[in-house]
Amino acid sequence: MIEAKNITYIYGQGTPFEKKALDGADFSVSAGEFAGVIGHTGSGKSTLIQHLNGLLKPHDGSVCLEGRNIWEKGYKLRDARFAVGLVFQYPEYQLFEETVEKDIAFGPKAMGLSGEETAERVREAMEIVGLKRELAEKSPFDLSGGQKRRAAIAGVIAMRPKALVLDEPTAGLDPSGRQEILDHISGYRKRTGAAVVLVTHSMEDIARTADSLTVLSMSKTLLRGTLEDVFQNRDSLTRIGLDVPIVTRVLLRLRALGLNVDTNAYTPEAAIAAIKAVRPC
Repeated sequence: MIEAKNITYIYGQGTPFEKKALDGADFSVSAGEFAGVIGHTGSGKSTLIQHLNGLLKPHDGSVCLEGRNIWEKGYKLRDARFAVGLVFQYPEYQLFEETVEKDIAFGPKAMGLSGEETAERVREAMEIVGLKRELAEKSPFDLSGGQKRRAAIAGVIAMRPKALVLDEPTAGLDPSGRQEILDHISGYRKRTGAAVVLVTHSMEDIARTADSLTVLSMSKTLLRGTLEDVFQNRDSLTRIGLDVPIVTRVLLRLRALGLNVDTNAYTPEAAIAAIKAVRPC
């Protein structure tokens, strides 16, 4: 659905503060796919995803949405920005309306939808992210931290994007809040068939949710593929300060101690099943 090829982007080009944030990076996601993007701070993750709906224009390379270059003559970037919904890190800081309902309705109204259709989109988005209807008339600033995060995500979901792109959506949340947000994002994908792109520092979040993984390092794409493909390159990951999920490390240690256990497990549930499979009767 989205394909970014050989993307190069330079901040402050031509100034003393020039910095190459991306240097020939590649990324793609298919319709309905849950794609993870991971890398250390400064690797180019946030810059990459801002290219996916045309917020940034690459200095070199191309970005195609459903087979069409979004920077070609005649293409309306407005269409790309409605089709690819981008949720920035700490999106609750972007809440601004008098009520939760008005905040969530901002995007659908900008799309030119009728009042009836906008109201339906707001109801649907609140349901998807788990916000109770009685919160609709409250000020978004009276919500809890987790509720604010969900309200901000609902504002993007209300536009029904074909691809939902999220930059560290679980940052700063406790474990239960993290899982809640991930469950709602997965629920949106299952309900709509939309693609999801998740940028995170957490291998555990990726292992629980993603179908594929892109690893960025030093402004370049280091690894791309299925979770199994990427996690088999543990040496490459550790060289850039990353690693496989904790449960996978436990299994690798058990294998090193002599237990013939399958190490291709990335979640606690899969690890438990792998250990049970080799336990003697």
